[in-house]
Amino acid sequence: MRRALITGITGQDGSYLTELLLDKGYQVHGIVRRTSTLGRSRLDHLYHDTTIYGQRLFLHYAELDDPTTFRRVLIKVAPDEIYHLAGQSHVGLSFEIPESTCDMTAMGTLRLLEMIRDLKPMPRFFHASSSEIFGTPTIVPQDEQTPCAPINPYGCAKAFATHMVGVYRRTFDLFACNGIMFNHESPRRGENFVTRKICRAAASIKLGLQNDLFLGDTTAQRDWGHARDYVRAMWLMLQQEKPEDFVLATGQLHSVQDVVEQAFATVGLDWRQYLKKDSRFLRPIEPQRLVGNASKAKCVLNWTHEVTFAELITEMTERELSFLAKNPRSEAQAA
Repeated sequence: MRRALITGITGQDGSYLTELLLDKGYQVHGIVRRTSTLGRSRLDHLYHDTTIYGQRLFLHYAELDDPTTFRRVLIKVAPDEIYHLAGQSHVGLSFEIPESTCDMTAMGTLRLLEMIRDLKPMPRFFHASSSEIFGTPTIVPQDEQTPCAPINPYGCAKAFATHMVGVYRRTFDLFACNGIMFNHESPRRGENFVTRKICRAAASIKLGLQNDLFLGDTTAQRDWGHARDYVRAMWLMLQQEKPEDFVLATGQLHSVQDVVEQAFATVGLDWRQYLKKDSRFLRPIEPQRLVGNASKAKCVLNWTHEVTFAELITEMTERELSFLAKNPRSEAQAA
């Protein structure tokens, strides 16, 4: 039974990856921060299954700013594969907390690479990089050869981590890969991300629990895919004969306005009656024309995205509608 270790296991990608690996017969170990709450909603269905948790799924308390504890977990688990998904991943928030973003995302990755090079044998390593490393590129679409030109603290931290993975791969012969992932969403996306905010608002307004939706720039465009598709690519990358970096993207641009229109269409409402512009949600600077070319992943990994943009937003909105219909008080408390 192969063993995998996942940092950021309680997040969107971590939960989908856990399900995928368990289905493939892995023993899965996840890193949980000591400051985490007891509620791990994305993993609850696994955590409370006695045939899985404690049998093939295990959680360990550790943090990347505490190398001694983290190294102890690595030695105990002796993973065959490590999937490094942890980090402060909200771009807007990175302007508010740039130091902690860089410490968690950049230095945290470096600390983990240092620990891995001491393990014998060295496990295969996946690092979740981001399209934010490209900033405002002159090359459209972006691929693995596109130069890094980040324009926000999160993108800078990811660029550092991405380069360090390449350095350790070349210098220490570590099987280490960067998955340069463009935006990917799901019903498990955090509520402070714009796609989830829009889908939740559409459902809430439909149920009479909310009156308006306040957004900043709705013309901003992104390459949006489904997280389920992207974790499948993570696994494929670590099954190859040699380690390489791959852009993971749909190759299609959609605007925030497109998300709004699809979400409100899903619940049968006219978005024009509810959308309000609010300058408080504008970012200091917004990346432009971030759209990926995943032809290398298609050729080498035989990977392509399967869920369309419309299917993604519809799924997210319908899930919100179902949840709020059963738990209307949760939306009132959030408001």
